[in-house]
Amino acid sequence: MKLIKAYVRNFMTGKVLQALKDLNTPRLTVIGIKALGDEISPDQLQVSAKLGTSYTSMDKIELICNDECVDRVKDCIINSARTGYKGDGLIAVSPVEEAISIRTGKKAARG
Repeated sequence: MKLIKAYVRNFMTGKVLQALKDLNTPRLTVIGIKALGDEISPDQLQVSAKLGTSYTSMDKIELICNDECVDRVKDCIINSARTGYKGDGLIAVSPVEEAISIRTGKKAARG
């Protein structure tokens, strides 16, 4: 199993989620984040007095899938999140050693 984290522009999140739904991707989470970095386009920046720096609002989409579907999920996210401009986002893939259902206490089925 793999954990996929995709950092996408927040105005592209709906399109990405619909594409993942069309792919029948189960169990995903969306978290609003503030991204910092020089790869962000200046017209997307906002100033944060709290952070003392500039940031852009993005969303982090997380999901766990089996090894066989990783490439399809990555392609789906890339094709639905790409605007062609600097700061479109990032996809990170990590191994998942184990996933356990809180409700049943059993290992989660591979999705």
